[in-house]
Amino acid sequence: MQELLQYLFSGITNGAIYAVIAVGFSMLYSSTELINFAHGEFVMLGALTLVTLWGGLHLPLALAFILTVGIVSGAGFIFERFAVRTVKKPDHIVLVIITVGASIFLRGIGMLIWGKDAYSVPAFSGHQPLDICGATLLPQSIWIMAIVGIMVFGLYYFFSRTLTGKAMRACAISKRAAWITGIPTGKMVLLAFMMSTGMGGVAGAMIAPITMSSYDMGTILGLKGFCAAMLGGIGSLWGAVIGGFLLGIAEAMGVGLISSSLKDAIAFVLLLAILYVRPGGIVNARDVQRF
Repeated sequence: MQELLQYLFSGITNGAIYAVIAVGFSMLYSSTELINFAHGEFVMLGALTLVTLWGGLHLPLALAFILTVGIVSGAGFIFERFAVRTVKKPDHIVLVIITVGASIFLRGIGMLIWGKDAYSVPAFSGHQPLDICGATLLPQSIWIMAIVGIMVFGLYYFFSRTLTGKAMRACAISKRAAWITGIPTGKMVLLAFMMSTGMGGVAGAMIAPITMSSYDMGTILGLKGFCAAMLGGIGSLWGAVIGGFLLGIAEAMGVGLISSSLKDAIAFVLLLAILYVRPGGIVNARDVQRF
């Protein structure tokens, strides 16, 4: 039981990170129907930016965290304005190819700025683990779950209670109808890109203290976040959260009970199994309101 509880704690921690990344995928897809395959690289930018601001420049943690999210959101602003909006014929396949190219470009930028070395930063509030029924829980895991909880409920409030959030939901339903009613659809798409990449910045900043951060870390994290979004039902906020935690727990249990060599394969096997039974994901976007 102690081992199972330990695997569960590990799975919840990883699942919270996957959930944040999945929310970024789903938020952008809900507003633009675009899959951003460069999203993992924005996670990488978040982790390495925190390493520089907090670990290198020794800024206060809160300031470094806020600046990290702001810088990554700014990178999303540049990406949308100069790489996506300038496309003359924005077909889905063209936009997907652009995001793949942006992924390679950002990985190269990361290597030029930070090199090929891996970096680490201390935990937000120390490394002394908590003992719970014989299993250990790191304080950083509590930080991660708290930040994810605040972020998810904050997004729910934003999309359901604010005029801007409702305008973004209207654009997700029909850009043409939203434009006719006076909603600036271009600004809503830009905001969706910035919020989506900001989620990547949050995920990267959270993961920096519990893993080694490097220029190529975003590839596998982006793929797992995409798997989590598809598992839960891409386009759904709660689906992304459910998919993230389900993937994290399944991955931890598979590593602990079967073999650590299956860690990266479990995500894709689980994705194929779920989509074979329910192609729209666990929370099908057709069955619920998107965001």
